Order: sequence, then C-alpha cells, then structure tokens
Amino acid sequence: MSNHYDALGVTRDATAEEIKKAYRKLARKLHPDVNDEPDAQDRFKVVTHAYEVLSDPQKRRVYDTTGNENGNDNGGGGGNYGGGDGFAFQDIFETFFGGSGGGGGRGPASRTRRGQDALITVRVELREAVFGVNKKLEIDTAVICPTCDGSCCRPGTSPTTCDICHGSGQVQRPMRSILGNVMTVATCNSCQGFGTMIIDPCNECMGDGRVRNRRAFTIKVPAGVSTGTRIQLGGQGEVGPAGGPAGDLYVEMKVNNDPAFLREGDDLHATLSVPMTAAALGTELTFETFDGEQPISIKPGTQAGETINLRNLGVTHLRGFGRGDLKVHIHVETPTKPDAAQEELLKQLAALRGESYTEGKLVTSGGMFAKLRDKLGNL
Repeated sequence: MSNHYDALGVTRDATAEEIKKAYRKLARKLHPDVNDEPDAQDRFKVVTHAYEVLSDPQKRRVYDTTGNENGNDNGGGGGNYGGGDGFAFQDIFETFFGGSGGGGGRGPASRTRRGQDALITVRVELREAVFGVNKKLEIDTAVICPTCDGSCCRPGTSPTTCDICHGSGQVQRPMRSILGNVMTVATCNSCQGFGTMIIDPCNECMGDGRVRNRRAFTIKVPAGVSTGTRIQLGGQGEVGPAGGPAGDLYVEMKVNNDPAFLREGDDLHATLSVPMTAAALGTELTFETFDGEQPISIKPGTQAGETINLRNLGVTHLRGFGRGDLKVHIHVETPTKPDAAQEELLKQLAALRGESYTEGKLVTSGGMFAKLRDKLGNL
C-alpha cells in the first residue's frame, strides 16, 4: 500500500507548490507516452492518485488524520488510481503542454482588449507631396466612453463576481477516461470566462466601455509621398473593448493629378509652349514652378520636343536627401491661320533660306530620324 508522500518523494510538511512541482516532474518521467517501461503506467497512476489526494486541502487533511483519503482506517493509498472522485485533469495538460486542459489555470479572461487597426485614405495635392504638409483630419472611430470611462458599468456600480465559477472564469466537469474519472476545465458560460458579470451596464455604451465618435487630429505628411504610401500612427486607431488600448491608424496617401505638372518617380515634367520666332531666334523666359518663377534660356534654333532640365526642382526624396529634377519639354507654336501680311513674310523667309514650302523631305539618317528610331526602340 503506497504512502502518498513517498510516492511523490516529498515530506509530510511539503507545501502545495512543492507537491505540485514533484508531481509534474514524476508525471513527465512516467507518462506512458514517453516511458515504455512495463510498470510505467502503474507508477504513473500511483503518483497521479497521490497528487489528487494531496493537492486537495480537504482530502489531504483527512488523509493526514486517518491515513486514508476516505476517512477510514483500512490503509492509505489503495483504491481507484484512475482518480477516485476525479483529479485535476488540467495539471496533466500543464505538465506536458505548458498549459492546461480546456483553458484551466489561466484565470479569468480580461474584458480589456486591444482595439482594431484602421485604414483611411487622405488626398493631397502634388505641390503638397513635393514639400510635405500638415493635414487636419476627422475620423469616425471608437473612443473611450465618457460616462463610464471604460469600466462598462453604470457610474457608482462595479462588476459582480460570477456565482457559478466564483470569479475563476472556468468550471470543472467530470469525464470518463482510461485513467478513470477526470475533471475537464471549460470556460464558464454564465460569465463568458470573465469571472465577473456586469449587472448594471452603462447606459451610454451599453456595457462595451467605448462609443463611436468623431475625432479630430493633425497628421504630418512628409515630403516625397506618392499614391499608395502608408503612414502608420501608433495608438491612433480604435479604442478596444472595456477601454482597452487603441489599435494603430494607417493613413494611405492619394496624390491628385496636377494640371501643369506630371510626376515620374521623383522627377516632374512640364511643357513650355514658345512661338516659332522665339524658338528660331532664341530668347530668355521665366517659367512658373512650385518653387516660384525660374529663368529659362531658349537657344536659337530650338526644336520642338527638346527638353530643358532644371535640377533639384522636382519632388523631395522620401528617403534620403535632395530632390528630383524638373524636365521642361519645349513645344514650338506654328502659326495656324496667318493673315496675308504674315503669309507674305513667311514666303519671303522661305525664299531667303532657299526652302520650298510646297514639298517635304524624307529624313533617312541622323537628326530627327535618329531621335525617332531611339524612341521607338525603347518602346
């Protein structure tokens, strides 16, 4: 007949924690799934039954007094090693899986949980994307209930301990197994595992601890953002249930098209239209950019499609330093409806240049042909 203390290898004055620690150590060693010795299963049943008795304060008191957990003097430690009235099944789960059967041992769940992340889209103008901007935003989100301050209860009241699980958030149920009657642990249906019940919920949030409201704040949009760029704002998302910490807010950028400038990477493109005479004779012009007016030199003989590069007048690099370039494409204006005097002058000019205005010339190499060939080759 086994002495329960000897079976676990502890003294009679061992604490509950020492008994639990000794049982876990032996259970890991003797469990049939990890020990294939012939007597391993019987020994495992012995230590399990010993722990079932000594871990229960009332059973241990009876055992220490009578030498038998049943309260009689017919010896100690015999009987149903499968569990008698039922042993704490969660302890086996804790031993082998670091947790407990059906969630036992964790204690009551917390009503307070982290809020959800949120995603919004913010539109900015191209000029704002070039230099950055501070944007004032308003979002409809979950905020802490101003009436109960996240407690979920009507002011002046508090949660009540569940009378089913007595605050543990869990209940034990007997179950038959190969080891005999074991106790499984399940979430308490009465309190949903919280251990407490809100009898008198807050009238404003209906016991959720949060309400929907509009919240205004300012976001700093960094220079260089493009459509699709996301900015993460930690703790600016929805407040969690029962006043839990807020999730994160993700702000996705949408850059509006600009009527005068086209963006390509961090470079800007624009078209400058100049009269035919200015392109032929050359001139000095001013060009309006996001940085203000900039001088542009049109060289004599400038052809349509030529590009003038203005360095560091493009979009600010989002990561790193500096800016892209502004590429100005020249468009040469050809008179569409010259009057009689203008037409006569153009004919005189053609004659002076030895040009025929009644026939064209096929370009076969160099010049415009080479440019066209290079352009088509890149398609």
